[in-house]
Amino acid sequence: MTLDTEPDLSDFSQIDFSNGAVAAVSGGSDSTALLLLLKAHLDRTAPATKLLAVTIDHQLRPQAAAEAKAVARLCAARGIAHRLLAWSGHKPSTGLPAAAREARYRLLAEAAEAAGIGLILTGHTADDQAETVLMRQARDERPSDGGPSDAGPGDAGQSDDGPRDERRGLAGMAPATLYDWRHWIVRPLLGVRRAALREFLRRKQVAWAEDPTNADTAFERPRIRAALGDGDGAPRVAEAMALARKAAVEREQLGHGAAMLIRSFASRPAAGLVRLDRDFATDGDSRAAIYALRILLAATGGTAFLPDQARSEALFDRLRSGPLCATLSRSVVDARRTGIFLHRELRDLPPAVAVSNNALWDGRRRITLGDNSGALLIAPLLVAPLGAALAAKRAIAGPGTSASLVRAALAAEPALWRDGECLGLPGEGPMPAAVAAYPAVAPFARFLPCFDLAPADAVAALLGAAPIPAAPFGGHSAGLPRAKA
Repeated sequence: MTLDTEPDLSDFSQIDFSNGAVAAVSGGSDSTALLLLLKAHLDRTAPATKLLAVTIDHQLRPQAAAEAKAVARLCAARGIAHRLLAWSGHKPSTGLPAAAREARYRLLAEAAEAAGIGLILTGHTADDQAETVLMRQARDERPSDGGPSDAGPGDAGQSDDGPRDERRGLAGMAPATLYDWRHWIVRPLLGVRRAALREFLRRKQVAWAEDPTNADTAFERPRIRAALGDGDGAPRVAEAMALARKAAVEREQLGHGAAMLIRSFASRPAAGLVRLDRDFATDGDSRAAIYALRILLAATGGTAFLPDQARSEALFDRLRSGPLCATLSRSVVDARRTGIFLHRELRDLPPAVAVSNNALWDGRRRITLGDNSGALLIAPLLVAPLGAALAAKRAIAGPGTSASLVRAALAAEPALWRDGECLGLPGEGPMPAAVAAYPAVAPFARFLPCFDLAPADAVAALLGAAPIPAAPFGGHSAGLPRAKA
């Protein structure tokens, strides 16, 4: 398999544009080419489709405003709706690339929401994918400095593709990722080289912006990019893409195995409490069982990252030996004769915060406000843990589940408070439809790569979370967008 030298439009034909599309356009070559290719495809196949180009000004470089205006002029000349959004306010002194990525996706999602569109397209290329895979391979999944290009107009920013584990890095960026459990982010150009896109723009006589920080070798990604630009760059890109395809297939297969175990052995006897049959630890596929355990620990503890692989393996070995009580990833693991129980530990729970719509509380619960919430929110209304004392009054043990376990799980659940008085759990009290708290699948709540759909769906069903929105593409497999032979 070799990468083609021309942009491959076949990926667009796999995408469902019936609800429109938001194109993330920074003004760099990749996103500019994406916009023009997408516009041409829609003009041919679905001219009535709503297309919105969105440019994010991170307000980190003085040139960004002029580059955004250039995108606006390009869109106006081609009859494309355009919005410019700014990342305003305080910028962190550390972790700036990650914060800029989060702000970028948040603003893109807000623009899509306002336009009634659930699909966002980005211009990540085969070069970006190869850079990402080689960076993660070299760093063995250590956190990256990312480089300032992640926050600039260039198209090379890394993506936050789901919970970090040993398979995440080598699989690279997913062809599609669900953001915030609501908006699909699709990357249709992952099989296309940047050089091909730039040649396409030259033929169209369309200019693009160059971010000088993309060449600043003080950062990791520009160094990898420079290395791939030498004489043996093409073979290295092809090798990295092949490695990513192989890792993605393995990751999806492992996810299917984990999902099967979760559906077969896991149950939810009470809010915040997960029970695993004792046979879970003795099932033949220990690799899939450890992966399932890691996902369930992260979901129970509300953590965005999976727990450490080595510590999880050690815990799994102990589970096979007999009863134990341990903590990992903010979760209590209580293995008894009646089953293996997981619940959120009571330390490091969030302090009381004002109720707000669509807030992710403790990484585990999505707080939403109903249409009749106005009267209830006239006086300050807070969300905070129920606490052990109130949980003791409410806990009801079920078959095979002790009251102590139910109490411990319930104590960590979010409750509504006002003036120091508990009004009950969301959905209860004087206005039961005013505030709700829905389970969130913590490790996938913000970013769910399409590689991980099977285990995420299994955990969502287990916890009673909202189902995964239908993917806006067809014929998906674990592999990356295909490259021509």
